Amino acid sequence: MQTVGIIPARYESSRFPGKPLADILGRPMIQHVYERSSEASGLDRIFVATDDARIARAVKAFGGEPILTRSDHPSGTDRIAEASRLLKLSDEDIVVNVQGDEPLVEPSMIHLLVEALKEAPECPMATLGFETCDSGEYLDPNVVKIVRDTGGKALYFSRAPLPHRRDPGAAPFFFLKHLGFYAYRNAFLQTFTQLSPGKYESEEKLEQLRALEHGFCIQVALSPVETHGIDTPEDLEKLRKRMAG
Repeated sequence: MQTVGIIPARYESSRFPGKPLADILGRPMIQHVYERSSEASGLDRIFVATDDARIARAVKAFGGEPILTRSDHPSGTDRIAEASRLLKLSDEDIVVNVQGDEPLVEPSMIHLLVEALKEAPECPMATLGFETCDSGEYLDPNVVKIVRDTGGKALYFSRAPLPHRRDPGAAPFFFLKHLGFYAYRNAFLQTFTQLSPGKYESEEKLEQLRALEHGFCIQVALSPVETHGIDTPEDLEKLRKRMAG
């Protein structure tokens, strides 16, 4: 069994075209993600799955391994599933979906994610959560929340405040913020992309709900740090200033 990291990266984006190639301190964003992910213990290899020749050339230029995929994938999950097939991975291999717009990803997060999946043989996939009491994020529909059972398995993901605090209290209210990193057993990754979208997935616009609605469990590991994805050019400017010190 091997563990492979795959970073889905597409050039076209409604909010930020060309995002993977955006310059951060002299290097494209995708290089920051690739190099930081490469430091994670437990990854045997790492690839960038893209449909764009410009991104593939940039990856080759810094010594990375690109995989050219189709351009019609509806999601990054479908893209990494195709990449896994092109790599001829076995059913038992673990595939880690590393978001391509997370240039500050911590290698330890990837290690925790992989270990969580290995330690939960009954679950075909795993993801990460970060405990916080940020009241603004609790109410923000762009921040996805998770509730887990006592064994760390996801009960539900939602854009709504979750769990709801019925009675007001003076103490800070902690909740789990979802971090969009996933690890899959490859056999399930291929199955997942063939499953029909579920009712709640369609309503919440959260792909991971498809697994729960079809009866599959998701192990949720707790990350000691959170990440800050780059969605817009404004996010990028904030990150540049932060990294420049």
